[in-house]
Amino acid sequence: MHTFYTNPSIFVFLKIKNNMSNTISGFSKLSKTEKIEWILETYFTDIDKARHLVQSYWNSDEKLQKLHDEFIENTITNYYLPLGVAPNFLINDTYYTIPMAIEESSVIAAASKAAKFWLERGGFKAEVLSTEKIGQVHFIYKGDFEKLTAFFEHVKPKLFSDTAAITKSMKRRGGGILDIELRNKSKHLPNYYQLHATFETLDAMGANFINSCLEQFAMTFKNEALKFEGFNPEEKAISIVMSILSNYVPQCLVRAEVSCKIEDLKSKDIPNPEAFAQKFKQAVTIAEIETYRAVTHNKGIMNGIDAVVLATGNDFRAVEAGIHAYAAKEGQYSSLTHCTVEHGIFKFWIEVPLALGTVGGLTNLHPLVKFSMVMLREPTAKDLMKIVAVAGLAQNFAALKSLTTTGIQEGHMKMHLMNILNQFEATEGEKVKLIDHFKTNVVTHSAVAEEIKKLRQ
Repeated sequence: MHTFYTNPSIFVFLKIKNNMSNTISGFSKLSKTEKIEWILETYFTDIDKARHLVQSYWNSDEKLQKLHDEFIENTITNYYLPLGVAPNFLINDTYYTIPMAIEESSVIAAASKAAKFWLERGGFKAEVLSTEKIGQVHFIYKGDFEKLTAFFEHVKPKLFSDTAAITKSMKRRGGGILDIELRNKSKHLPNYYQLHATFETLDAMGANFINSCLEQFAMTFKNEALKFEGFNPEEKAISIVMSILSNYVPQCLVRAEVSCKIEDLKSKDIPNPEAFAQKFKQAVTIAEIETYRAVTHNKGIMNGIDAVVLATGNDFRAVEAGIHAYAAKEGQYSSLTHCTVEHGIFKFWIEVPLALGTVGGLTNLHPLVKFSMVMLREPTAKDLMKIVAVAGLAQNFAALKSLTTTGIQEGHMKMHLMNILNQFEATEGEKVKLIDHFKTNVVTHSAVAEEIKKLRQ
C-alpha cells in the first residue's frame, strides 16, 4: 500500500489494483456524484475520509459551485490557490495594488518590497511596443511555387471577404485581420507552406476569434484551389494540415523599466550603491550569457508574471510558452531582463511578449477575476500588459537584490517558516514561540524540527 497525504493528520490509503480494474467507459456521462463515487471505490480504502476531503473544497454557494463545475470537464472538486496582493506599485504615475494567485512563499513579499523600493525612486515606467498576434494555416502543396504565389495573390481578397462576418464586430472596434502572407517552408519539410496571418484583437486575448478566421481561410483556400485554372490536377489538391493560432507573439510586446541615479540606490541594505549597481549588472549579464542561470533567472520573473496572469483569468501556459520562446529568439536561451550602469544612471528593464485579454473567457465568468480587474482599475489589455510586465520586473529586481546582498535563502526560508510549522501541526502557541525564535536564527527544515522537538519535550 501507498499513502496519499493532504497533511499529516488527514490521509487515506491508495488501493493497488490491476490496470483493467481502473478503466471505465462512459465516465463523462456520469453525474458528478457518480464520478466521485467511482474514484473513491476504485482508488481509496478509507472512502469516508477521501469523500470528506473532496467535499470540503466545494463552495457552499451552490450557484457558484455550479459555475466552477462548468469551467472544465469531469469536475469533482475545487483546487485552491491563495490570492494575495502586492501594494504600492507606482506605474506611469498611477498607483496599483496588484493581485497575485500563487502558492510559493516569498513571491508576494518580494514583489511588495520591490514596489516600495521603487516607489521612493520614481516608480516603474511601462509602454506597449506592439500588439500583433499570429495565426497560421499549415498546408501541403505539390507543385510549382510560382503558380502557388499567383494563386495566393488571386485568392487573398477572398480570404478577407469570406471572413467578413467573423471580423465585423472586431473591425467595428478597431481590430481585425492585419495581413495574410504566403510563406514557403518547403526547405524544412517537403511541400510544406503556410498562410501566416497577423491580427489585432484589442482587449480580447483573441484565440477563438483568430482560430475561427484561420479555419475559414483554410476552407476558402482549399475550395478556390480546386477552381484555379493555373493549377494542374495535382496542384489543385491542396491538403490542409491544421489551422491554429500561435502563442509565440514577438510582435505583441511590452517594455517596463526602472531607473535612478546610482547614489539614489542607497538604502539600509545597500550601503554602497556603486558597488551594488556593478554587482547587480554582473548578475544580469551572467543570466544573459549562461543558460543554466538564465532559466532560473527567468523562472523568478515568471513567478511575478504568472501570478498576475492567473489572478486575471488569462492563460498562463500560453504566456509561459511564448515568453520562453522569446528568451531563445537569438538562438540561445537568455535573460529577459537587462541592465546598464552608465553616466551615473542605473537602468533595469524587461521586454516581454504578452498576449492578454480583459474581456471574454474567465474574465467575464470567474468572480475573483472580476474582483481582481476592479482592483486594477478595469484595465484595457494594453494596461494589463504593462502591469504584468512590471510584476515580472519587480520580482526579478527583488530576487537579484537578495542574491547580490544577503543571499536568497534568508528571506525565502523565513517566509517558508509557516509552511514548515504547518507540516508539523504546530499549535498557535508553538507558532508564536517559534516565529520569535527564528527572528534571530537561520530557518531550515531540520532546525525547525529540532526546536519543535525541544518545545514538546
